[in-house]
Amino acid sequence: MTIPGIGPITALAIQAFAPPMETFRRGRHFSAWLGLVPRQHTTGGKPRLGRISKMGQRDLRRLLIIGAMAVVQQAIRRGETSDPWLAGMLARKPRMLVAVALANRTARIAWALATKKESYRARAAA
Repeated sequence: MTIPGIGPITALAIQAFAPPMETFRRGRHFSAWLGLVPRQHTTGGKPRLGRISKMGQRDLRRLLIIGAMAVVQQAIRRGETSDPWLAGMLARKPRMLVAVALANRTARIAWALATKKESYRARAAA
């Protein structure tokens, strides 16, 4: 629950619906299980990334996107964010696309913290 965008409901849902985190080799595999990674179209060895696949656990994906959208809305209202990645994405991309990308990032962070048995530490401001 210490990760921005993950509240008590999302944290409990991850515990309840997701299989043990050790079953996934990487955070991308967990994120793909949720359906938050771009669909890949590969031809001639050149990968082309498309829309998110939406082929995973719908309830968790929806909760993560809603939490990410709350973080995006808060960053827009304040006009600043402590995360330079989020600020750069908001400057270049539409809000919903940034929310889905942030949900993907949040899922990967949740996987890393669950497998390493650590708690979230916010990035120090430069």
